[in-house]
Amino acid sequence: MKYRHRFHAGNFADVHKHIALLALLRALKRKDKGFLYLDTHAGRGSYDLSGAQEAPAGIERFMQSEHRAPELREYADLISQFRAGAARRHLYPGSPLIGASELRAQDRAVLIELQGAEAHALEQALAALAAARGGELSARVERGDGFARLRGFLPPPERRALTFLDPPYEERQEDFGQLTAALAEAARRFPSGVLAAWYPIKDERDIGPWQAACLQALRAVTERSAVLASELWLYPRDSRVALNGSGLLLVNPPWLMLERMQVWLPELQTALAVGEGAGSSARILSESSR
Repeated sequence: MKYRHRFHAGNFADVHKHIALLALLRALKRKDKGFLYLDTHAGRGSYDLSGAQEAPAGIERFMQSEHRAPELREYADLISQFRAGAARRHLYPGSPLIGASELRAQDRAVLIELQGAEAHALEQALAALAAARGGELSARVERGDGFARLRGFLPPPERRALTFLDPPYEERQEDFGQLTAALAEAARRFPSGVLAAWYPIKDERDIGPWQAACLQALRAVTERSAVLASELWLYPRDSRVALNGSGLLLVNPPWLMLERMQVWLPELQTALAVGEGAGSSARILSESSR
């Protein structure tokens, strides 16, 4: 695998998925009982965005905007906290650092990363976060294939979990197929767990059939799970040029997650869109939507 997320860190897709991730984590924290945060493709944890090509149209544009929705303000505050200090003004936290920063004493995180250099950088980022917080974090890094390793952590002893799946999509069809299988396996092993899977929107014709396949695979192992699709696109969804949009498939979304997404997604679209063709959508998938 040659993929390195540092080349894309801070783009509009990161902003979309990390706002949603923070909202999911804080929804889980409304209950006192601890939970597991499981990140299957964690990356290096934090990124230096100085000179980054995609960040100006993503996180930097977002940080320059005013926000009304609490979810957007809370994410902006989180980024500002990470960037406090002159030497950190270009710092950008990835999903494992966001997850680790939200842990309470009763929570824990398992962060899986395949690449050795990225895993080592993540361990260093976690150590720096723990030092800044003045104590240890209940977070550990595991080397390996996240799709293969997730079954070893589900179901968790806490009986509550958020599993975040964000593969690199180097081999798009293979990764989509592996993601479908991983979602079904996670739901089979732990039907009540929250699952969040990111996917790229590059060609509209690919998305509908894949969502239908996911729904079918999930229904084969559990009938109880609601499946929410959250999507943000800044360019026509069928242009087949580059990354047109960002999608998240949420299984067992927390209470009111759909309603809140329907509020903050259009506001995020307004903050990031620069031309025609942008849009957003949050909806529950159903058999009739195939």
